[in-house]
Amino acid sequence: MKTNFQANIKKLYLFKFFYHLHFFGGVLVPFFTDWGGISFTKVMILQSWFMAWIFILEIPTGTIADYWGRKHSLALGTVINIIAVLVYVSNPNFYIFLFAEFLWAVASALYSGADQAFTYDTLKIIGRAKESKKIFARIGSVKLAGLMISAPLGSLIAAYIGIRETMLFMAFPLIIAFFISLTFLEPKTDHKIESKRYLHTLKNGVKYFHQNKILKILALDFIVIQSIAYFMLWAYQPMLKIAGVKIVYFGIVHAGFALMQILFMNNYERLEKLLGNKKRLIFYSAFITGLMFIMGGLTNVVYLIIPAILIAGGLGLGRRELFESYLNKHIPSERRATILSTVSMINKFILVVISPLVGMLIDWSLGVALIILGLIAVGFSFISRVEEKHLID
Repeated sequence: MKTNFQANIKKLYLFKFFYHLHFFGGVLVPFFTDWGGISFTKVMILQSWFMAWIFILEIPTGTIADYWGRKHSLALGTVINIIAVLVYVSNPNFYIFLFAEFLWAVASALYSGADQAFTYDTLKIIGRAKESKKIFARIGSVKLAGLMISAPLGSLIAAYIGIRETMLFMAFPLIIAFFISLTFLEPKTDHKIESKRYLHTLKNGVKYFHQNKILKILALDFIVIQSIAYFMLWAYQPMLKIAGVKIVYFGIVHAGFALMQILFMNNYERLEKLLGNKKRLIFYSAFITGLMFIMGGLTNVVYLIIPAILIAGGLGLGRRELFESYLNKHIPSERRATILSTVSMINKFILVVISPLVGMLIDWSLGVALIILGLIAVGFSFISRVEEKHLID
């Protein structure tokens, strides 16, 4: 039986890889502004709309995963994502984009929390829960490998076929990911909570999170830095454009962005040993992320801009799997998807509020926007309440 469940981990590697072959990643901003014909502010409004719907859907879909299975949640989310891609490429129209973002939000909400819970419960069944930090990092690395490979290919597709096709061609690997998801073996969990009514499950999940001080401290550190680092995904292409980098090279920088995250995530334990403890890794990953934002805002020199992009993205976004491992240690299995969705929901709510503001600030001054975000990250790194005892392997 354990052998059968062990296959889940290998299948998750494949699922993550194909799910994240985002050919449009390297030309994300040009896709919206050039092919879509909309302003950067509208791009951020779209992202705020996307996050708003995830915020609305996050807990219900997390509870769906707890009730009817994480496997089915992942499969359904993949199908809806395919539909979203096809809607996106149907017509370069802002209102069509709004509908596509809604569908993408449904898919993301079904996916969020369910994949983490599915992975951790599988590890518990096969007796490898103590390896969760390493396994989460590997799965995250496979995801980033997909992004790293697809971004340069997307730049070539945009240059020789068209920007629209960078989105359209994403449907093919998503179809493969869907069929992989159908082969997952669902881990059994304690159904004591799952057998209760939906609203009761929802209430208990949120209440558990609210009453758990350690969960709140860990989640706050993760959410603040993750939210700041998120904007590097949207700012780096305008940064490259100002620095005089041609669009054909955007995908290469995007690949480097992903490679830095892979390197960081696969060296958590080495870095913790090098720094002396786990808490220092949490501190320095936030502090250095902030410094790189500030450096990116102070210069247009390409040889400084590119390291700032890569390091800020690598450290800031590469913390996710580290925190997923620590959060999971403080959550009971039967509530895992719902509580992880609660954390994700809070993160999305923050992005709903600040994305349009950051968009307007970037339209006014990209440099000032980066400096402000960097100062917030640096400041927060000193006031975070995460302690060594919270960081359980």
